[in-house]
Amino acid sequence: MKFNIKKFISYYKPYRWLFVKVLLCALVAASITLIYPLGIRYITKVLLVQNPPGAVRPILLIGLGLLGLLVIQTFCGGYFDYQGHVMGAKMESDMRKELFTHLENLSFHYFDNHRVGELMSRITHDTLMLAELYHHGPEDLIIYCVKFFGAMGIMLTINWKMTLVMLTILPIMCGYVLFFSKSVHRAAKQGYERISDINAQIEETFNGIRMVQSFTNEEVEKQKFEQENHRFLKARKRIYGSEMLCYQGIDTFVELMSILIVVIGGIWITKGTMDLADLMTFILYAGYLTDPIRQLTRIIAQYQDGLAGFNRFIELLNTQSEIKEVKNAVELTDVKGQITFEDVSFAYEKDQENILDSISFDIPSGEYTALVGHSGGGKTTLCSLISRFYDISDGRILIDGKDIREVTIESLRRNIGIVQQDVYLFSGTIIDNIRYGLMEASEEEIIQAAKKANAHEFIMAMPKGYHTHIGQKGIKLSGGQKQRISIARAFLKDPAILILDEATSALDSESEKVIQGSLEKLAKGRTTLVIAHRLSTIKNASRILVIDDHRIAEMGTHAQLIHKNGVYAHLYQTI
Repeated sequence: MKFNIKKFISYYKPYRWLFVKVLLCALVAASITLIYPLGIRYITKVLLVQNPPGAVRPILLIGLGLLGLLVIQTFCGGYFDYQGHVMGAKMESDMRKELFTHLENLSFHYFDNHRVGELMSRITHDTLMLAELYHHGPEDLIIYCVKFFGAMGIMLTINWKMTLVMLTILPIMCGYVLFFSKSVHRAAKQGYERISDINAQIEETFNGIRMVQSFTNEEVEKQKFEQENHRFLKARKRIYGSEMLCYQGIDTFVELMSILIVVIGGIWITKGTMDLADLMTFILYAGYLTDPIRQLTRIIAQYQDGLAGFNRFIELLNTQSEIKEVKNAVELTDVKGQITFEDVSFAYEKDQENILDSISFDIPSGEYTALVGHSGGGKTTLCSLISRFYDISDGRILIDGKDIREVTIESLRRNIGIVQQDVYLFSGTIIDNIRYGLMEASEEEIIQAAKKANAHEFIMAMPKGYHTHIGQKGIKLSGGQKQRISIARAFLKDPAILILDEATSALDSESEKVIQGSLEKLAKGRTTLVIAHRLSTIKNASRILVIDDHRIAEMGTHAQLIHKNGVYAHLYQTI
């Protein structure tokens, strides 16, 4: 994937003046660092050697000057370190928000094919790596360039022969670092992939912890986790092995350079071609030359990880939802609820067999229609097409005569309410979960919706009533209670079209009676589609559509279909 430099730089734009100040402070701090060895050299070479009796006052003045520079360096260093990290964190926050918003609007199809744990790693780990690159990348480049080339320039003016001796070792050292940095990066990349797999495994296991424990399969999940954990351990061993070879080699080169400086410098001092002050200065500046090379592996890894993370970030941002809104999409307003399917076909993938094939029917506004058929026959898929959670392969779906692909997605879904078998509740309070149906609803409106859903009584029996916390996914509530909150949410939304997806199939008979009464009140005056598991619950439907072999096999009232003695009659007798 080609690196998008323009997009990369664009994230600096909101913080460009802060970025400039951070770089200026880094430049000042790095430049001041180069002055200290010159001050020490001047004191030892000029003042102490040439003028010992009168050196006290100049030494004090130079000391005060160096102290003043230290204050400036400390301020600049603190500023670019803190503000630079803050800038990186802000950019990370911006990118994470952008990525989250983008992923949130992708179609169901995308989430059908991607693990949540992997996406979590992209949003958290990749953006964290990018924050480090955005902050440390330019800053480290300036600091190390100033130190390296500044030190080299000063050393050439002091003793060019000794500088050339050092320059014979530096290229070898750089080559060694570059060679091993590749293996360090490869090992680190494998480590990141393994931790992503561990996150996905943990997320999957803990989301299904009740299933795990109910089937006493803790040992199975433990083994799956241990397998991923062992793969991560192997990756970490490779990282540490590569880092050991790289960093120990660097340390060896640094010590070798120090030995050469001391030995060669000592020989030259005995011959009178170099003095002790210059040798001390060289030893100090040698650190400025080797430190950037010592950090080269980290810098390269940071750039590689950051740029790879940025490419993955852009790849996700460039992932387009299959559900696209046309440019001139209109608002779906004053909805009566007529639903029309015209030769609708659908397959999850282009090369797969159709789940639905040439489906056609018309539901007048306000009609109570049931969908029945064998499990996996496409009933839920058909209802998902109405809300454009997936887009049809062929044909048209119309609401009040308008093609749903020509109206805004937000206005379409705003007019459709869904009550499912598997109710999803968010962590938080009961009132927060009901309010999810209409975020601007008042507390009184929420209470009225709960009363219509026959939920008010059990809510008031809770420790804090509507403000009771229900735990993750509403774990503190029974199945019937969750369902009634879901129905209250639908009452609050007040949609023109209602879809009931086997809303009572997982409940006991007593809870089903209560819920069924709530659902009947909710369906009154709305166009309602019911996916029925228990066929006895839809006897009074205005019409029943029987889906079999990817098509509508039969259509009619309960009595008509029983009399026909076809697919529906067989289902009714066997279910």
